[in-house]
Formats: sequence, structure tokens, C-alpha cells
Amino acid sequence: MFFDILLYSKYEYIMEYNFEITETLSKQIAVQSSSVEEAYRIVKGLYENEKIILDASDFIEVDICERNDPSIDYFPSSNSLISPYFRSPDRTFTLLHGDCIELLKQFSFKFDMIFADPPYFLSNGGISVQSGKVVCVDKGEWDKGGTPEYMDAFNRAWINECRQKLKDNGTIWVSGTYHNIFSIANILTEQGFKILNVITWAKTNPPPNISCRYFTHSTEFIIWARKSAKVPHCYNYDVMKQINSGKQMTDVWHLPAIARWEKTCGKHPTQKPLAVLSRIVLASTHSGAWILDPFTGSSTTGIAANLLGRRFLGIDKEKEYLILSQNRKREIEQISVLMQFRKKIKDIALLDSIGITSVGEDDTCYGDLPF
Repeated sequence: MFFDILLYSKYEYIMEYNFEITETLSKQIAVQSSSVEEAYRIVKGLYENEKIILDASDFIEVDICERNDPSIDYFPSSNSLISPYFRSPDRTFTLLHGDCIELLKQFSFKFDMIFADPPYFLSNGGISVQSGKVVCVDKGEWDKGGTPEYMDAFNRAWINECRQKLKDNGTIWVSGTYHNIFSIANILTEQGFKILNVITWAKTNPPPNISCRYFTHSTEFIIWARKSAKVPHCYNYDVMKQINSGKQMTDVWHLPAIARWEKTCGKHPTQKPLAVLSRIVLASTHSGAWILDPFTGSSTTGIAANLLGRRFLGIDKEKEYLILSQNRKREIEQISVLMQFRKKIKDIALLDSIGITSVGEDDTCYGDLPF
């Protein structure tokens, strides 16, 4: 529901305010079906034929947002409404095709956590070694370098849009290397985020340095920041301690680079391992939480989120990566594959072994995407 409110002042000028009111309702329906997809179709049909009626007794929460950015059309025409590129039948995995800076302006929804792996701007025709082979490090046009001023402007734009889509108690994780991480840290601080940690991911199996003219690059950095300095954030301290042999988890994570079994649906040039994203999801969200990845790539964030009972929205400009993401989601819809993945990811396997299958709140309090 949208409202335009005009306030008339005695000084003969008008102040205009736009408000969006989002109501969340929930109802449990039991149907007989042979698959999740069939159950989804049955329930959808019942709702569309008015066999399922939602009323005040099903009310969960209401969210009222004041919308006053003149650069955003809060009342778009029907032909500009967002249409997902892909959405799983259980609505826990949604993909959008396009520029995240533009798409994030077009809907109202706040996420519990954001993970971003933005372009590093380091594709310059150099070479590296992967799986024993010399390969070009060009990732694509999206990763071609620009001036420091261009990098700052780009980071400022997407971080600003992500901030608008983050709950007040939400946190953001941003992965990078020395090429872009200093720009990101400065802009996060500039926009009011409180940096909590800078995680050093120390790769246990980094690619070799073939030039032999400097130290081998074996680390990446992941900034963790909360939206507000004054609003408490989610940190599952006890869980992190349990997966670290009963000791406090440090900000240096010794985790392997991506394994072959994570590439069965295809390859992405900067794909992150599930071991890293699973730990991030476990550390900073509860079961049922909504997670956004504005540069989703092959959607490792989404796969980790779904493996751990969270929900996910991913955005990317490249259709080939959205197809890869879609195939990865369908892969883990096979129970046998899902269970294999849980056994191969050390943190999840450890929690499963001690009987911890979920963390935190019930998922009924988180609402759903508006499209």
C-alpha cells in the first residue's frame, strides 16, 4: 500500500511525503503432493481462486517506510515492476538480472545481512596459475580497472544503495584485496557504518607465485560492519566458539580455496568457497533471515544461505552467471547432494555432529520479498 501525504503549512508552502506500508501475514496450509514444486502450485492455485483467505488473525508485522528521495520513483508504472530472473518454488532463492545500483532503488525491503564481493578492478592481462595451468587473470569487462576516483565513485554508489536496504540491526560483509579494500573501508566509515572486524582469509592452498619477484598472495580481506554504531547486531558468539574447538574465534580464518566439487555446475572466475560463506552466514544471521548479494556471480552466498536455512536474493549483470546460480540451486534441491555438501563443509558438519541444526529465531518473523 502506498500513500502520498501533503502537509500544508501556514507559510503557504507544501511538504510532500511518500510512505509505503508493508503488511506481513502468514498461514499454514496442509496439502498432499509428490514434490515441493507440486505443493507450491497447489497452494498458489488455492490462493488465486480465493480458497485461502488471509485476515487479521494471520497478521505478523507491519513495516512503515518514509520515502523522500526525489531520484526514485516510488510509484512505478506496471511495466517497470521488478520481475525475477529466477525464483525457486520455495521462495528461498531469488535472482535478479541487472545493475544492482539501479535495481535496489526499485523496491522496498530490508535485509538482515548483506555479503558483497564487488569488482576488484585488477583484470589487466596478467597471468596466474590455476590447477597447475598458466591462465590469464582477466575476469571480464566488469572487472577492468579504472582510476582511483572511478573506483571510489562506484563503491560509494553501491554501498549507499545497500545501506538503504539493510535493517538497522543488520550487518554487511565486503570481500576484497589490497586493490579495493581501502576504498571500501573509507566509504563504509564515511556512510556511517561501524567496522567490527577485518577478517583475514588465509588460504591453505593458494596458487603459486610464478614470477618469483614478491611474496605469494595467499590472503583476502573481508570487512564486517554494522549499519548503526548504536544498534546491537547479530553475532552468534557461542556457535563460532563451538566450531573453533571451544576457543574464541579470531579474525584470521585458515580456510581452503574453492574445491572441485563446488564447480560441478560450471566455473566462475572469482567464485568463493562455501567454507567461507557458510561461516559468515553462521556468524551473523538467524534461521530464516534474508541475505542479499548485490554481485552474486555463481551465488555461493545463496547456496550457503539455503544450506543453513536462510533466504536469499542475488543480483548480477551477467546472464551466464545467473544460469550457473540457478543450476547450483537446483543441484542442492536433491537431498542426496544437499547432505553431501553439509558433510564436506567443516563448520556445518561439526554442528551437525553435535546436534545443532539451526541457529536463532523461527523464520516466520522475516516476511517475504515484494516481487
